[in-house]
Amino acid sequence: MEDRKEQTPKEKFPRKWLKKIWGALPGLFILSFLVIVILALGGRIKTEGEVIKARNMANLKKEKPELNVVALELVPMPIRDRMNLPGIVEPWKKLQVVAEVQGKVVRKALEEGQTVKKGDVIAVIDRRDYQIAHRSASASYDVALSDLKRLEKLRQHNVIPQSQLDNAVAQVENTRAAVEKAALALERCLIVSPLAGVINRLYVENGHYLNVADPVADVLQLDRVKVNVGIPESDIEEVRGLTDFDLRIDALGDKTFRARKIFVSSAADEMARLYTLKLALENMDGKILPDMFVRVEIIKKEIPDGLAIPIYSVISRNSDHIVYVVNDGKAYARSVSLGLLEGWRVQVSGGLKAGDRVIVVGQRSVNDGEKVNVVRTVTRAEDIIL
Repeated sequence: MEDRKEQTPKEKFPRKWLKKIWGALPGLFILSFLVIVILALGGRIKTEGEVIKARNMANLKKEKPELNVVALELVPMPIRDRMNLPGIVEPWKKLQVVAEVQGKVVRKALEEGQTVKKGDVIAVIDRRDYQIAHRSASASYDVALSDLKRLEKLRQHNVIPQSQLDNAVAQVENTRAAVEKAALALERCLIVSPLAGVINRLYVENGHYLNVADPVADVLQLDRVKVNVGIPESDIEEVRGLTDFDLRIDALGDKTFRARKIFVSSAADEMARLYTLKLALENMDGKILPDMFVRVEIIKKEIPDGLAIPIYSVISRNSDHIVYVVNDGKAYARSVSLGLLEGWRVQVSGGLKAGDRVIVVGQRSVNDGEKVNVVRTVTRAEDIIL
């Protein structure tokens, strides 16, 4: 019995540890598996990173492909500093014909819109009263003239005093003036156009009674017209030195006309603060009508043989202006000086010369000294197809 008691603790010890080891085996297995997976992934990631790095290095060693660009060959041509201002057409002359004598209109000779010549009859006033007055004045004149002749003979024989003869002379002059006045009134019964033009409006009808100064018609002279343009203060000095101007009229199919300066006002308009420029424009065919809207082009400065490039071809870096020119298949940066601006073209006043080829398409993707492929060269900026 004593021997069994002594052997029991020795037998339990290995069994206890075996149980502990057996219970830990699953965890050890899982941990070992995770370690193996991590080591495998790390090696793969490292391998793929090395492959990508090697591939990038190989790509860098490859030569960069040439960039396709479009170039503009610089050719001297005119460039202008100009502005475009609105204007309004008005008649060369606009006159309102009025009645100069009283009376009833017995005939309206024209209609609105008809063309007239100077002296054409517009309307006729009843002349009968004025004819009677003219005959009466003529009769009085004839009597006064007869009296004068008789008294002149009597004066030659000193029968009458000189004062009586003088009165007779004065009477003749008075009656002659009355005859002329009556003739003038009779003539004014025919209301005529004072100028050649167009009847823009008629104010009378047959049977209409007119008083002196009542309106009869508006006549417009349109074989020439005026154009009024407002000039800003900043541009008035340049405009003073110009004589001829080009203008366009949208209503006539955007046709261009040549106009001549009449005058420039010496004072600005109080409301708009603009100086008035008046232009004369020939209009023999009568197509230009009053109140039409026009655009007047004013060229303040012109350089006949300037070099111009599209404004978008210039790359601005701080205060420096850069363009790229093509030479021997490579793009080179040039610093340029800019001058007049005309629309989307800008004058190059320094840094380039005639014959240089400026990159106008693709210039923002090239670097100095980089090879380029010029797919097209043009001599006019208008020919560039973006």
